[in-house]
Amino acid sequence: MVHDQGRSEGRAPDGAAEADPAIGSGHAGADGAAPVPEELNDLRVLKALAQPRRQQMLQHLTVHGPATSATLARALGLNTGATSYHLRELARYGFVEETDGTGHGRERWWRAVPGDQRFPPRSRQNAETRLVMDELNHLSYAADLELFEQLQRESGDADADEWADAYPYSRGTMRLTVAELREFFEEYIALLNRYKRADADTPPGARTVLTRFLAFPAPSGPADAPSDTSGGPSGTPDDNRRETETS
Repeated sequence: MVHDQGRSEGRAPDGAAEADPAIGSGHAGADGAAPVPEELNDLRVLKALAQPRRQQMLQHLTVHGPATSATLARALGLNTGATSYHLRELARYGFVEETDGTGHGRERWWRAVPGDQRFPPRSRQNAETRLVMDELNHLSYAADLELFEQLQRESGDADADEWADAYPYSRGTMRLTVAELREFFEEYIALLNRYKRADADTPPGARTVLTRFLAFPAPSGPADAPSDTSGGPSGTPDDNRRETETS
């Protein structure tokens, strides 16, 4: 989850949380150290985050940077009263904060708060929390797909620049234990943090890049039976290479 000006969230394999808005990863602090993960285990906080309009506002702040309530209202088709209310609620729970803007007079500028915010493991979620988390996941996945399809449409013309080819994509399978999957996730978060940097250190031509990580166990079935690990046509090493597709 993801950009220097936005918050990032990470959900570990044991159920832990969301990375960008709502958003897996943390933003490095001013000293370059990785942020300390924060678990969002208060149901009131999760309900506040799962409100659809607030998800849209967080996404806008993450993708486009700081904005005023009026800017958000125009972008999302809302009135400023609604955006101001939702911003106050998001600020109340630490998801956004006021920041210096470029406006005039009494304009208040808001930014998404960076951090490594994680959800509680599903095994520790009660029935009500799971309903809220399921809705939050649904909103997040739908928003991600909409953004991706929008970018594909916008980069379809013949005059598109080099970013039109910047769609790294990977699908793959691995046979892992839960502990290994957890380790894999934390290494992914560490990799994201390696590339975090302050705006002053960002080179010309850089753009905000949205990253998403999703891993889940395949449905139980014949694939879960012990396999020959000697390699070759039915060996696990060759199977892993063959099933991994990148583009």
